[in-house]
Amino acid sequence: MPKQELPVVKASLRDLAHLRRLERQCFSREDIWPLIELLGVLVSPGTVRLKVDDGEEMVAFLSGEVQRAKQVGWIGTIGVAPRWRHKGLGRRLLAAGEQAMGMPTIRLSVRKSNQDAIRLYEKAGYNPIGEIKRYYNGGEDALVYEKKLPNLRENSTTPIG
Repeated sequence: MPKQELPVVKASLRDLAHLRRLERQCFSREDIWPLIELLGVLVSPGTVRLKVDDGEEMVAFLSGEVQRAKQVGWIGTIGVAPRWRHKGLGRRLLAAGEQAMGMPTIRLSVRKSNQDAIRLYEKAGYNPIGEIKRYYNGGEDALVYEKKLPNLRENSTTPIG
């Protein structure tokens, strides 16, 4: 009997402590979001917030901002706990985030040096469209990626969560 996949579900303010722990596992000290930003991402309207739990801990998280006027969704962060990487969680979380944002175009930025994330995004159909110099703490450049979702039309009314 195949092992059941962990579900992707909505995150809420109740997940703050788990999200803080996950951030520490996934990102360098300079890239961990401050508490106020984590609070904001968990309560702000128009923000998609999704998580994967293993029953005890949050093992993956994604947040995205919907910019309806521009018909663009921006993935603000995606993180998968190191021991859960290379198991398809990032791919599934990315797809769920795209669907939840419901925009015909999805964009994200990534550190130029983050080759694992870049491979994930490119395999998921994202294409590089630009670069932002010295975007990240420490002065590293960001690559901006974009994905067009052909099954979503302009002025989509897909609900977000």
